[in-house]
Amino acid sequence: MRPLFTLLGFLLSFAGLAQDAAFYKWDIASKKIGEGKYELSFRTAGVKGWQLYSPNEVISEVPAAELVIADSNITVQKPFGEAGATTSITNPLFDNAAFKVYEGEANFVFTINIKGTVPARLIGTMNFTYGKGEEFYALNPFPFTVALEGGVASKARIKIPTIDLKAPVVFKGGTGVEGSNTLWRIFILGIIGGLLGLIMPCTFPMIPLTVSFFIKQSGNSKRGVFNAFMYGFFIFLIYVLLSIPFYFLDAGNSAILNNISTNAWLNIFFSVVFLVFALSFFGLFEIALPGAVANKVGAKSGIGSLGGIFFMALTLAIVSFSCTGPILGSLLFGALNDDGGAVQLTVAMAGFGLALGLPFGLFAMFPRWLSSLPRSGSWMNTVKIVFAFVELALMIKFFSNADLVMHWGILKRETFFAIWILLGLATVLYLFGILKFKHDPPPAKLSKGRIFTGLAFLAFTLYLVPGLTNTKYANRPLISGLPPPLTYSIYAHDEENEKGVEPDVVNDYEKALQLAKQTNKPILIDFTGWACVNCRKMEENVWTQQIVKSIIDQHFILVSLYVDDRMTLPAKDQQQYRSADGSVKTIRTVGDKYATFQTENFRNASQPLYVILSPSEKLMNLPVGYMPDAEEYAAWLQSGLDAYRSIAEKK
Repeated sequence: MRPLFTLLGFLLSFAGLAQDAAFYKWDIASKKIGEGKYELSFRTAGVKGWQLYSPNEVISEVPAAELVIADSNITVQKPFGEAGATTSITNPLFDNAAFKVYEGEANFVFTINIKGTVPARLIGTMNFTYGKGEEFYALNPFPFTVALEGGVASKARIKIPTIDLKAPVVFKGGTGVEGSNTLWRIFILGIIGGLLGLIMPCTFPMIPLTVSFFIKQSGNSKRGVFNAFMYGFFIFLIYVLLSIPFYFLDAGNSAILNNISTNAWLNIFFSVVFLVFALSFFGLFEIALPGAVANKVGAKSGIGSLGGIFFMALTLAIVSFSCTGPILGSLLFGALNDDGGAVQLTVAMAGFGLALGLPFGLFAMFPRWLSSLPRSGSWMNTVKIVFAFVELALMIKFFSNADLVMHWGILKRETFFAIWILLGLATVLYLFGILKFKHDPPPAKLSKGRIFTGLAFLAFTLYLVPGLTNTKYANRPLISGLPPPLTYSIYAHDEENEKGVEPDVVNDYEKALQLAKQTNKPILIDFTGWACVNCRKMEENVWTQQIVKSIIDQHFILVSLYVDDRMTLPAKDQQQYRSADGSVKTIRTVGDKYATFQTENFRNASQPLYVILSPSEKLMNLPVGYMPDAEEYAAWLQSGLDAYRSIAEKK
């Protein structure tokens, strides 16, 4: 029942039907009652007309209140203490069962026992339940932080005062060069997505119909060309405008889009969405926006003005959603998983809109081209079925992101490859007419295009096969970053060869610093992420090159800091950190710690990011990001090493 309550609360909140839980105001205080034993008191004046359920009530096997503290060394005693005037009500949602509730002031008291070090401030969440009549809201979170008497302040360092981006030992490196390449890559992917959307059954037949309509209705060819061209431009504009809301998200927090893309539960949600998209393309059902929306927009369309043409373009975007929606969703989620903020989403949408809208303008300018277009037919359904298999592959990719971030160990690298190989074989069998669908029987004779596409999928599937092995061929450079890393394997891997290099590798900055001081080696910080595609490309395609591998092996202490790691820190290391911009951030997980460490010291929230520090924590050269050229990356490593040697010789 707990997941059901949580999902119900989420859906109600999303729909704007749930009451804002913040209207319950809570005051929290702590009291030491023994060695490692504390009482946490949560007091509220209540809300008129609403009932707060007693913390000791159990509703359909779910407690009405709970204290959540992410540390196995901290236990919560039951039953909970409570004080205040109570009354009894019956709830029709639960067979008129009777429950004890507070209609006014209430005080919930939770007793906790702490083994080991007591933190100076405790961070957690108190979940409570309230309602009135047939309205019921279960387990609403109240995040809190409270001081504990006798506690020890966190020693986890975030801001390192000796790091100065304006004064490295040498000005070699710097981020941003790879950004333009990334944007071009995303733009091209957007164009590919738009072209796929263009040849779908909902869109392709509209090209000759719409272009002919404009030319005939305008009375003269020049006006018709102008109208059709504006129609294509407005299609482009509509898709670009869809990215605008993400700028408001991005403005509040430079890492928010990255946090969204690496959130395990959102990745599972995306995985389910891709499954739905795939089933839709397989023909089980059709995804479409409500007909009322299309009708309302369509009523405003016409060619009497630019506004009318805009609404015609909007009508096309709406009525073609059943075909373009899955492709558009794939594009959005893919761009979201590349670090770089809302700009990348705009670039992706611009590519999509350009590929979808440009043909309308071109065919209006050169109407003779219409005769060269292939006729609508069963081949478009073939495109949908093939893309359905691709959507299933993407579903596996997004579930893999969640699995990696949460360390569930469900989808190891070889399992990932096995599923992709099966999907590839299924696609090949379909294209060659062996695997059949009732609504899409194979043609009497396979076309050259279908045979060529089938052979291409067969070649790709065969390319994946070595990924199942425990050999040097298991590394598949063409798809680096899509499957889990080589170390996330069903096979036992040597610790010293964890990332294709053989230095001292640790995942804790303070341990790396200690090791650097002991060995007199500089530190190579690798800000990375479990769900970071470009990070895997660097580890599997660049770090394995001998020119890079030899430098890291012999001369650096490598520390990989995962900014999306959801492993909870011990309570003594959790803290609320006030950043340079004045905002307060709760640091509860390993990822919170290192993401904040990166942004506070290096003013950069994207991954990968590489930094070279001396054992005295002085910056050797400028940090760099994704750098697929092994020689260029080796030159950057060498510049940092030379800078360290130059200051070491002066001592």
